[in-house]
Amino acid sequence: MTRIRIGDSRVIESREVSDGVTIRRRRETPDGQRFTTYERIEKPNLAVVKRDGTRELFDREKLSIAIKRSVGKFFGSEVEVEEMIDDIEDAIYELGENEVSSKQVGDKVLDELASRNEVAYVRFASVYQKFKTLEDFLKILEQRKLANQQKRDEAK
Repeated sequence: MTRIRIGDSRVIESREVSDGVTIRRRRETPDGQRFTTYERIEKPNLAVVKRDGTRELFDREKLSIAIKRSVGKFFGSEVEVEEMIDDIEDAIYELGENEVSSKQVGDKVLDELASRNEVAYVRFASVYQKFKTLEDFLKILEQRKLANQQKRDEAK
């Protein structure tokens, strides 16, 4: 296979991919070979400060695994879950910080789940907040009930 050098190619067509952050470019080399490249916006490194004080780079895949584990099959599609993860990731980066606490990340997840699926919210909260008793579950359910009542009262 011939090695293709991007610098020797010209762009034939560019279009934004449906995710809104990727550009697809069709290119052609001087000898007529065509190929596709994708350009993504590179986000800056973001450190997550864990509860024990250790730091690690923000890992979208790790976030995705944690959310998918907690939501189970409570969402209609994988696309819906990925959109939620995109929204959480965007919210974390919009904080404009070089470091965020794992609590901030968890709170963003809870905010998204609360507005999308209450069962998934409770499942995630039970792990994130380390529920140990039935009272812990009842407490979070009561909080959700009050929040929902408040939303209904504000809508009136």
